[in-house]
Amino acid sequence: MADIASPRQEFLQGAKATLPLIVGAIPFGIIFGTLAEPSGLSPLAALAMSVIVFAGSSQFIALGLLAAGAALPVIIATTFVVNLRHLLYSANLVPKVRHLPLRWRIPLAFGLTDETFAAVSNRYLRQDDLQHAHWFYLGSFLAMYSNWVLCTGIGVMLGEVFPGMVDWGLDFAMSVTFIGMVVPYLTNRPMWAAVIVAGAMAVACAALPHKLGLLVAALCGIAVGVSLHWLQQSRRSSVCQGGQRYE
Repeated sequence: MADIASPRQEFLQGAKATLPLIVGAIPFGIIFGTLAEPSGLSPLAALAMSVIVFAGSSQFIALGLLAAGAALPVIIATTFVVNLRHLLYSANLVPKVRHLPLRWRIPLAFGLTDETFAAVSNRYLRQDDLQHAHWFYLGSFLAMYSNWVLCTGIGVMLGEVFPGMVDWGLDFAMSVTFIGMVVPYLTNRPMWAAVIVAGAMAVACAALPHKLGLLVAALCGIAVGVSLHWLQQSRRSSVCQGGQRYE
């Protein structure tokens, strides 16, 4: 029987698993900080947004809407739509955290970002033990959270020194990091099909308003992946019932 990792070990492993994603998020956080003042947000308000909201894409969109003079209900509604993908993340993780008390589930829900979901999902995929898995989640969340707030602060300070940083294209590092993290875990045809379909749909639906194309792409990818998985399972069952050995 394999040894069960302690809470401290799980916490450190969660932070370590998130490090590659943190590297990709660094320019993203810095750019957000540099955008704050030109968009009409004070340095303190920019830091407060990163501390309280902690949602990169929503914060960027909120900045754009603030700069355009949009009303508060419009900003709230738009960021809500953009973050609908978190419903998919939550649906995936609920079976893994539903046994935890409320004092754990509330902070973990707040810390659910794209990066933490990627790291934590891999943890649950590779290990069935849930005894201290929430510490892994916490380690990933706090590593990402502290990095995001720190980078926002750095961006706010650098914004006045390098006003043209927004045009450097550093945000591309985020996409490259995610691709590098996801590809090694694509181990079967349903996974590959899900990713390919989601990518194609994301490109095809890029013009949809409020980033709805992202949600459509995710749902299509999930539908194709799950359908192929069920089809494979059905074929395996048919082979076993026919007395043949499956390889």
